[in-house]
Amino acid sequence: MRRPTACPTNGGRVIIEPLAIRMNGLRTCRNGGGALVTARELAALAALAALGALWVPGPALAQQAAAAATARPLTARQAAVIDVTGYWVSIVNEDWRWRMLTAPIGDVASIPVNDEGLRVAKSWDPARDQASGAACKAYGAAGLMRLPLRLHIHWADDQSLAIDTDAGMQRRVLHFQGQPEGSPSLQGFSIASWYKQVQQSGFGKPYGGAEPGKGGSLKIVTTHMTPGYLRTNGVPYSGDAQLIEYFDRIEDEGQTYLILTSVVIDPTYLTESYVTSYEFKLEPDASKWHPQPCRIRPPPR
Repeated sequence: MRRPTACPTNGGRVIIEPLAIRMNGLRTCRNGGGALVTARELAALAALAALGALWVPGPALAQQAAAAATARPLTARQAAVIDVTGYWVSIVNEDWRWRMLTAPIGDVASIPVNDEGLRVAKSWDPARDQASGAACKAYGAAGLMRLPLRLHIHWADDQSLAIDTDAGMQRRVLHFQGQPEGSPSLQGFSIASWYKQVQQSGFGKPYGGAEPGKGGSLKIVTTHMTPGYLRTNGVPYSGDAQLIEYFDRIEDEGQTYLILTSVVIDPTYLTESYVTSYEFKLEPDASKWHPQPCRIRPPPR
């Protein structure tokens, strides 16, 4: 089938004239090869115009492409798939004796430490930490969220979230842009992203993924941490450790919760990944927010 023919206008620029049909004989023009446009071709052209399927002139396409290219990307705040902001309190409904109390020195139950990790844990001296100004080692990023505490999560700016804790008065900054820089620190450098598993039915095209307000998870990867403790009784993690976290928000019987899944990877002190999960309940306001500095809780004698 011969392609629809265009009529040159505006100094030779070729465009298609929608509905170039005149009923007392058909208005026609010659295409680039000199053949006349037939009545059937013009009728087909009219049908295409009615369906809005006509070719758009080159300059208009260029303008659309330029507009798309210069469209401002969403900020991390605008792209949020869930709302994690607010005041939250931890729910300690498992591992109570390790989270609410300081376990005996050398108690590494459920933590996959290697021989070196066990040796360091058995040698923990709380008095030495106190004297050396290391009272906050149990409040580092890889152990902080396991403590009984309250969180205040808020936007520091449009591209970063802040997590403040009442216990230890710590602040974690979650960066949606940028790369680790500077010296290692207790809270390390956290890179955040919105995450949602892409779906697929059979051999169909994948669909879904992270969309603003459509549900999903907040993923955080933290590195550049100084050594700290996975528990308050001195079970160690090293400066080579990596922390991967997923925050999920759920609603249940009128109450809002955050579920945190935490994975610590440490080739220095662990034989495998240390995976835990924690729950936090949303509080209505800041009335119970009472920050306290780091402290070492002595183990039982």
